[in-house]
Parts: sequence; structure tokens; C-alpha cells
Amino acid sequence: MKPYYQHAGITIYHGDCREVLPSLEVADLLLTDPPYGIDRANGMGSQGYDGFGNGIKRQPRVYEGEWDKVRPDASTLDLCRNRGVSVIVWGGNYFSDALPQKNKWLVWDKCQTMPSFSDAELAWTNLGGTSVKMFRYNGSGLMAEEQERWHPTQKPVALMKWCIQQMRGDDICLEVLDPFMGSGTTLRAAKDLGRQAIGIEIEEKYCEIAAKRLSQEVLEFK
Repeated sequence: MKPYYQHAGITIYHGDCREVLPSLEVADLLLTDPPYGIDRANGMGSQGYDGFGNGIKRQPRVYEGEWDKVRPDASTLDLCRNRGVSVIVWGGNYFSDALPQKNKWLVWDKCQTMPSFSDAELAWTNLGGTSVKMFRYNGSGLMAEEQERWHPTQKPVALMKWCIQQMRGDDICLEVLDPFMGSGTTLRAAKDLGRQAIGIEIEEKYCEIAAKRLSQEVLEFK
């Protein structure tokens, strides 16, 4: 398959990861944030709450497509896991029935200032050890440390860099693979750390956004 984007060790494929993954070599780290099947594409609803527990009306941002209607099935998750020596899957609590039991979990404490949103997110891993690790970083709302946002479930670059850095000692990470690339945050983090990376994304508009982020072009703030 011809890459959508390829430069300086970073490659993007536009397509279904179930079709692209079998043609790829196993990466050192598979780091991804799949759809959870919670219909996040339609925003968080029109009813929110202020910091005092009072109901407020808001206009939710609605994203095109129905990519978050259904979560990846067990066979797709297995295909993804088999393409990485080490694996980190965000939203692991949504896939607890489809992923094997492991003790090494990662936690993102979002320093949440909006009580209507989740306080933290969980990542399943097959990394060695049993210690649960936590990363505290404000990633949402007006106080977010990274304001630019192009995807409804976009993770901070700082978080994905931290994930890559969890591989230490003998677990050298030279190449990162993200089969649910979205707007390319995982690839941007890998590039910043001097790693090679491959991303797969089924929606072309996000491939274009990711390519521009990797080229460090100025994108329209949304």
C-alpha cells in the first residue's frame, strides 16, 4: 500500500487498520487510543454543569462520521496487539472483556476542572512489572496545557511522550505504531522523541491534519 505521508521515519497510511496491519512488520511499541463505542463523535450533550453543581446549557461540538458507534471487536484488538512487542491501549477499561488480564496499568489524571467529564483515563499494557503508573496533566477545558484540538478524543502530546518513555532498560523503543491514529498525536510525540513511527487512519481528513502537524504547519484553531 502506498503511504499517504512519509518523511524522516514517519509514515501514515490511509485505510482500515484490519487491512493494513497484516502487511506491516512488528513494531517495538504499539501505542493507540481506539474508539470506545460510546458515541463520542456526537459530543458530550447539551447539558453540562458549572463548578458549583448548577446545570448549564452548552452547544456540543459534533464531529462527522460514526467512528465511535462501535468499539473494535476482539479479533481486531488481537490483530493490533500482535503487531507490537510492547503494547499500550488507552480506554482499556472499555475492553476488559476482550484483553487478557495484566497488572501493569497506566493512569492519566486529567486534573479535571469540569465535573461533567471523566477525572482520569486508563490504559491497558503488557509492559513488565506490576506497578500502576500515573501521569498528571491538565488536558481539557479552558485550563488545558495544550489548547489546539482537532479530534474529539485527542490525547495530549505530553501524555503520549510519557507513554513511549515507559519503555526503559532492555525494552528499547525505536519504532512506534498507532493503528487508530486520529489527528496524529502519537506520531507527533514519537517524532519529538526521535523515534520512527507508523500511523493508520480510516478517515482521510485526519490523515491530512496529522501530516500537517508532523510538518509543523500552522493549522486553523478549532
